[in-house]
Amino acid sequence: MRPLFFFPIVFLALIFGVFQPSFAAPSNAHLNVNLLKLKESIPPPRNWIDLGRAPPTQLIPLRIALPQERFDELERHLYEMSDPYHSRYGQHFMKDQVEELVRPHHESVRAVDAWLDEYGITGEETVRRSSAGDWVTAVVPVALAEEMLDTEFHLWKHALDGDVLLRTTHYSLPEYLHAHVEFVQPTTYFGRPKAMHTTFSLLTNLSVTLPGVTLTANVSINITTSDNDTTATNTGSSTLTDPLLGVNCSRIVTVSCLQQLYNAVGYKPAATDKNAIGITGYLGQFANVADLQSFYTAERPEAVNSQFQTVLINNGQNDQTLTNAGPEANLDTQFGFGLTFPTPGTFYSTGGSPPFTPDALTPFNTNEPYDNWLQYVLNLPNGAVPQTISTSYSDDEQTVPQSYAVRVCKEFAVLGSRGVSILFSSGDGGVGDGNPDPKTQQCFTNDGQNKIKFLPHFPASCPFVTAVGGTVRIPEVAVRFSGGGFSNYFAQPTYQATAVAAYLASQPLGQYAGLFNPLGRAYPDVSAQAVRFLISFQGQAALISGTSAAAPTFAGIVTLLNDALLAAGKNPLGFLNPMLYSIGVAGLNDITLGSAPGCGTPGFNATKGWDPVTGLGTPDFGKLKDILSTFNPPAPSSGGLLGGLLDNLLASVQLKLL
Repeated sequence: MRPLFFFPIVFLALIFGVFQPSFAAPSNAHLNVNLLKLKESIPPPRNWIDLGRAPPTQLIPLRIALPQERFDELERHLYEMSDPYHSRYGQHFMKDQVEELVRPHHESVRAVDAWLDEYGITGEETVRRSSAGDWVTAVVPVALAEEMLDTEFHLWKHALDGDVLLRTTHYSLPEYLHAHVEFVQPTTYFGRPKAMHTTFSLLTNLSVTLPGVTLTANVSINITTSDNDTTATNTGSSTLTDPLLGVNCSRIVTVSCLQQLYNAVGYKPAATDKNAIGITGYLGQFANVADLQSFYTAERPEAVNSQFQTVLINNGQNDQTLTNAGPEANLDTQFGFGLTFPTPGTFYSTGGSPPFTPDALTPFNTNEPYDNWLQYVLNLPNGAVPQTISTSYSDDEQTVPQSYAVRVCKEFAVLGSRGVSILFSSGDGGVGDGNPDPKTQQCFTNDGQNKIKFLPHFPASCPFVTAVGGTVRIPEVAVRFSGGGFSNYFAQPTYQATAVAAYLASQPLGQYAGLFNPLGRAYPDVSAQAVRFLISFQGQAALISGTSAAAPTFAGIVTLLNDALLAAGKNPLGFLNPMLYSIGVAGLNDITLGSAPGCGTPGFNATKGWDPVTGLGTPDFGKLKDILSTFNPPAPSSGGLLGGLLDNLLASVQLKLL
C-alpha cells in the first residue's frame, strides 16, 4: 500500500522497462554500521513463512516519507471546515493550499537528498517526488537497499493462501536522518488488504430472476449460516417490496429497497455537472460492464446503457472478460452507481497486490494499494476528485506498522480538507475474528506475546474517514459480523468523545477489560444494510453480504446529499464525522438491537445512541437533506462582514507563512 510520487504510477513499468539505472558505490562512512541507528523492528509476523533471502539484483521501490511540517495546522483547518458550528464550515482547501501545509522542511529535503547522493541515487530518472515533496521514491536493487538500511530482505509466504511478499523485520537509518524520515517502506509492512464480504452465493432456490440472467447451481457459502443475527429478537418481517422484482426487502436487498428504507424514493439528482462518486478496487477485482447493464435492466432501468469512467493506477486493470468479473467490484459499482444515477461515477482499479512474479528489472510488488491510490488522487487538479469515495477493503490494524498507518491516515485528512467524503467498510469480524468460542478464537497479538486482544481494522480506525458498519432485516438490527471497536493506534477524537463515553458508561463495569483500548478512536461511525444484496455476477444472479455492501450504500446517500447541496449553491460535505456526531444525528435511524461477537466473546452490543456495532445508525436521506439544506453556520467570530473578511484573510496569511 504505497506509491510515493504524484506521478501516474501506471507508467512505472514502461519507465523501468527501458531504463537500467547505475548506482555508485557508497562512501566508506556509510558502510560503518556504527553510524546507523535502528529505525523500526517487528517480530516475525504470524502465519508468514520465511523463504530466504531475496535476489540481490531484484529492484525494489524504496518509498521515503518525509515529515509534513505543518500537518497540525492542516488538521486544525480540517476540523474547522468540517464543524457545522464553526464559521468556516464547508470552506474547503484548493490543491495548492493543501500542498503548502504538507510540504516538508527544507532541512529534511536536504538531509534525504544527501543520503541518497552518497549512494549515487540522483537524477529525475532514479528519484521521484510527490508534488508537495513529502514523498520520495528511489528504485534500487535489493543489495543496495540492504546496505542503505543495514538489513536483509527476504521473501515471505503466507501460510494460509500462499501470498508472497518481499519484506524485512527491521531496518536502520543514519542517526541524523531519524528526525527527517518518518519511515521507509516496503520494509516491515506485512498487511494484506481484504475485501469485506462474508458470504457470496449464486441464486438457485429463490423465485427471482434478473432479466437476461441465467440461474445456476449454488456455489460457495450458504448465506443462512452467518447472516442470521441470533442475538436480536426482531424477526425481520417487512412490508417493503421491490416493485420491479417483487421481492421482500427484508430477505433480498435491491436499489429500490434501499431507496425506500432510507427515504430517498423519487429524488432526482440535479447537480450532475458538479458532483461525482468514486469506487476503489484492489486485489485484481474487475467491475464488469456487461454485468452492470444486466443489473441496471433489473434494478435501475433508466440507467441502462450509461457508463462509468475507469482509472487504472499502478498497473491496475479492469479485464472485461465476463468470467473474470469480481464480486466485490461488481457489488460496489452496481449499488454505488445504481443508487446515484445519473451522477457520474469513477472506478479506480489499483494494482499492487499478490500474486506477483517479478523479473530482474521489474520492481517487486509492494502490496500497498491504499497509498498508491492516495498519491494518484491527491495529485489530481481541483475539481477532478469525486466528492464522495467508497472503499470496501481493510487490514487488521496490528498488521500495519503504526508509523505507516498514521501517515496514510494523515493523507486521508489531506483529501478531506479538499472537500472529499471518504468512507470505508468497518470489517466483517465483529470485534476481531467473528468467533464467539473461546476455545477456537484467533485474536492474538502479533508482537511476539500472543496475547488475546480485540483486533480493530485499519483504515476504518483512522479518525479522518467515516467507517460504515452493517445491519440486517427490516426493522433493522445489527448484523453479527459488523466490524467495530477501538483503535490501538489512534486517540479518540473530540468529535465522538461524548457519544463514546455514554456508551461505555452504559456497559457493565470492567467488561472486556484489557481486551480493548477505551481511549482509542471508536468505530464504526454509521451503518447500513449489509446482507443479501442482489447483484449480477458473471452473467448470473447472485447474493452477497458484508460491510462491503454497507459502505457503497451509505456513500450513495452521501452522494445524493452532496447533489442537493451543490444544486442549492452550497459546498459539498467533505469530512463527514464532525457533522454526523452533531447536527447529523437527528437524520440517522438509531439501531438498538443485536451484537457482533468475536475473539471468544459475545462482543459489543447495539444500544441507544452510538455503539461500536452500528455507530450512530443508518441514514434517513430526507431528514439529512432537510437538516443540511436549512442549516447555516454561525457568523464569523469577529462579527459581521468585516469579521468574515478578517477571518478569511487570517486563514490565507497563515497558509502563506513558512
